[in-house]
Amino acid sequence: MEPVPDATTRCKFRHLLEENNLGVALFDAVAVYLEENGMKVSKGTIVDATIINAPTATKNKSKTRDLDRHQTKKGKQWYFGMKAHIGVDSKTKLIHSVVATPANVHDSQVLGDLLHGEETRLWGDSAYAGQQSVLKDNDPKVKDYTQVKGSRHRKLTEQDKAKNRHKSKVRAKVEHVFHIMQRQYGFTKVRFKGPGKNANHLFAHCALINLMLSKKQLLRLSVA
Repeated sequence: MEPVPDATTRCKFRHLLEENNLGVALFDAVAVYLEENGMKVSKGTIVDATIINAPTATKNKSKTRDLDRHQTKKGKQWYFGMKAHIGVDSKTKLIHSVVATPANVHDSQVLGDLLHGEETRLWGDSAYAGQQSVLKDNDPKVKDYTQVKGSRHRKLTEQDKAKNRHKSKVRAKVEHVFHIMQRQYGFTKVRFKGPGKNANHLFAHCALINLMLSKKQLLRLSVA
């Protein structure tokens, strides 16, 4: 049995992944492998984002906070770190698109990067409401099932609330993906300085999540 690599070896391996952008390559390779084994992306996409916290005391060489991370307010609480945006298949929950940004980038700003281009349906929370122009640029046939958003001047009607509850039955699937990311893989904190390193880390995690979600199907194929 081979010995477990020491900390120096693991660190050098991580630097190799980062320098060659192999997190993205790993994510793409897993996607190809799963498609070859019958797990193709369907016509429905769910989009969402989650904040990956960073220590507020993180310092760079100038002894200031890391300028590649920003703070944002969600509800009544402030967060500091990066944001992981994902596009998820509405049937299999497989991640097909990933974007890493500072925490203060609004979810809707990267919507176009989360679409694979062949969707006919899109689900998302109210942060993605009113993005018809983005959807038309992607495909005019895409049906928008994002949550209806209320405002101070326009309260949600009971019909709006009923529609949102119905949409949430599909949209909630993306929360399972974030649960795996944060609870099973422990990706709740930004570990490194610099957007490239953390983006590489995110893509590698998403590749592993897709393998976990496909475990049962892959085991059936191996037995057959």
